[in-house]
Amino acid sequence: MSLDACARLVEKGDPDRFLATMSASPEARDRLWPLYAYNLEIARAPWASREPMIAEMRLQWWVDTLDAIAAGKTHHAHEVAGPLSTLIQECGLDTGALRAMAEARFWDVWQEPFADTPALVAYLDATSGNLMMEAARALGADAASEPAIRDLALASGIASWLRAVPVLVARGRYPLPADSEPADLARRGMEALTRARQGRATVPRVAAPAMLAAWQAGPTLRAALHAPERVWTGLPLPAEFTRRGALVLRSMTGLW
Repeated sequence: MSLDACARLVEKGDPDRFLATMSASPEARDRLWPLYAYNLEIARAPWASREPMIAEMRLQWWVDTLDAIAAGKTHHAHEVAGPLSTLIQECGLDTGALRAMAEARFWDVWQEPFADTPALVAYLDATSGNLMMEAARALGADAASEPAIRDLALASGIASWLRAVPVLVARGRYPLPADSEPADLARRGMEALTRARQGRATVPRVAAPAMLAAWQAGPTLRAALHAPERVWTGLPLPAEFTRRGALVLRSMTGLW
């Protein structure tokens, strides 16, 4: 599958991330599309069937595929695995981190709640954290950047999770652990966002396009802090003009 086709998948299935990626250079986009298409594939897999075993089989296919890629095999015939395997080989991405993204999604298949807040944070780090870290690595970030990147990813992950609460509840899931209220999570997200921005200098500017995926984290977390009860019914979003204007500004300045 071509990179253009991966981009179309992201455009249709993850429009906010698509907008953020389109603000990057063509070269950066080509490195981000396979990762974001992969993320979309594993995010959808748990919901693709009402049969948990079938959903698990879809996720296990990705786990096995990443093991095969790590062993040097390619999957050029597959629409997403092909471009992803090429990117992994060209950029030296961490297949273990990408594998962990798929493994974490097994939680989505079942209806058990998270044991506690640390368990939810670990899930978000495995999904949002690994995705942003590997996206940044594909663009030139290294280990020195990882703390700031993972803090930003945690802030973004918490924000996205809080926005998804009504949908998850409607699907019979228990998105918030018993030891945490929406305001507690929003506060944790804002603290992570502050730490990330304090460490901004450790992230090379060339990796900034990967950071732009978090462009809505701040407004979402502030909305959850201001009206935590709205988390259960749906957090308000800024006007489209305001949202896009904020993205353009962050893209131009690199100040994610």
